[in-house]
Amino acid sequence: MAVEDRARTSESATRRVGPVRGAGARPDRILWVDDEADLLKPHLMLLRNAGYVVDPIMNGNDALELLRTESYDLVLLDEQMPGLRGIDVLKELRRRAPRLPVVMVTKSEADSTMHEAIGQRADDYIVKPTSPRQVLSVVTRLLVGPALRHEQISRDFARRFGELREKASQAGSWKEWAELYSEMVDWELRLEESNERGLKEILDSLMTDVRRGYCDLVVDQYEEWVHAGGERGPALSVDVLPRFLLPVLEDESALLVIMDCMRLDQWRAIVPQISEYFEVEETLYSSLLPTATPFSRNAIFSGLFPDELAERHEGWWGGGQESGYNWFEDELLHNHLEQLIGAPMRTHYEKIFSSEEGGAMLGRLNSYLSETSVTALVFGFVDLLTHGRSESKLLWEIARDASALRRLTVTWFERSAAFEALRQAARHGVRVLFTTDHGSLHCHRPATVYAKRDASANLRYKFGDDLRVENPSAVLAKAEADALRLPPGGIKTNYLVCRDDFFFVYPTKLREYQQRYRDSFLHGGISPEEMILPAALLTPR
Repeated sequence: MAVEDRARTSESATRRVGPVRGAGARPDRILWVDDEADLLKPHLMLLRNAGYVVDPIMNGNDALELLRTESYDLVLLDEQMPGLRGIDVLKELRRRAPRLPVVMVTKSEADSTMHEAIGQRADDYIVKPTSPRQVLSVVTRLLVGPALRHEQISRDFARRFGELREKASQAGSWKEWAELYSEMVDWELRLEESNERGLKEILDSLMTDVRRGYCDLVVDQYEEWVHAGGERGPALSVDVLPRFLLPVLEDESALLVIMDCMRLDQWRAIVPQISEYFEVEETLYSSLLPTATPFSRNAIFSGLFPDELAERHEGWWGGGQESGYNWFEDELLHNHLEQLIGAPMRTHYEKIFSSEEGGAMLGRLNSYLSETSVTALVFGFVDLLTHGRSESKLLWEIARDASALRRLTVTWFERSAAFEALRQAARHGVRVLFTTDHGSLHCHRPATVYAKRDASANLRYKFGDDLRVENPSAVLAKAEADALRLPPGGIKTNYLVCRDDFFFVYPTKLREYQQRYRDSFLHGGISPEEMILPAALLTPR
């Protein structure tokens, strides 16, 4: 079945929604509890004409007794009745049936009545006198609204899918690929919210093609990007501070927040929480290769490519190994900002990996934000979660796919020191640049590499002498470090970077590596998920 046909089939299926759910299915049942039921005839007639079964009842005690034996989909509940008050009925309903939709209907416009109803988890609140159409609107929103939204998303996606596929076939520049990937991330979040698994599978199939096309672009153009000084390619890691932070620094404080290993979809998933406190202006940029912290985050802080950094700080780099590469970020940040501004600049730097470190940072942050300075906060939780998933069976089960990884990220963020730091910045009126150094990719395909003991250990890139890969189409291969702006190696050193969802395995440990790392979230290679990243300016509301 063609992709568009599958999308239309899913759309057609979602159209069978409404009060009556098809042959053999019972209509939605409504219990209306009101001592003035004789005045409700126009309301009852409109609801019944719309296909609902409505049972009016005169008092709360009889309603609770009826609900012991009968099943209803929604309760309309008058607040002011003789005997048991509507609020008391609501309290009992919440104990018995926490998810049963309840709409409070009352003559009182007092805020205290409304607040009490909301506090007892009423799903909506109507003040009398109310029109039949108003009641129908509330009932429809609660009972049919999710299905209607689901139907609309399906229709929208079915209409847009052909255009997305056409864009994927014609994209030629980084900007076009980035815009396409950005829209696909938004669709992924919308389809996930509507629990539309069939259309999500269709989107995933297109994402496979997009990832392949994007990798072709990077293989073809990356060397030009890193040598053209930003004239022909995208903004890169080295451009983040001058392009996105420098315009904020006008004799005022600024907060720089870097989330290690956060993908664009994870960022978009936490935007609703952030939007309560900030206006969000998002721009996309590209991580350097390899998409790993020693290269991409050092480039953000220093404004230097890895080869430039190695030349200026020779003792920091040693033969392609990563240990210790990010020990000097505070110094790099301070020097880079002074160079950009052309004057001394007070800076603060904190790296947070645990809740204890987060709590200590928050204790100092208020004083940082109260002065004219730049404060940089690097949070490592997402990176720890991503790497820990490969080592922990529990995390593997909890974060089985990108959707689960997003949900865990949101759960952490809502209770994190990172979110509280943003709220502090909002209270101080301090603008924030929020970004990430690289993303990660759900990797499925092994690529056998032949390497000596001196080769770097990362599963998505290798530096070493006489490296060979069994499947050359799985990698970007370079014989010279300068092609990637990396620190120079030995005479025989060459450079391999995995593209798409490949990861390296050694022939001597083939089964061990395949079993351990297949379906892991990895980084260091070439993919939209690892390279296309947000740089978001947050302005306090």
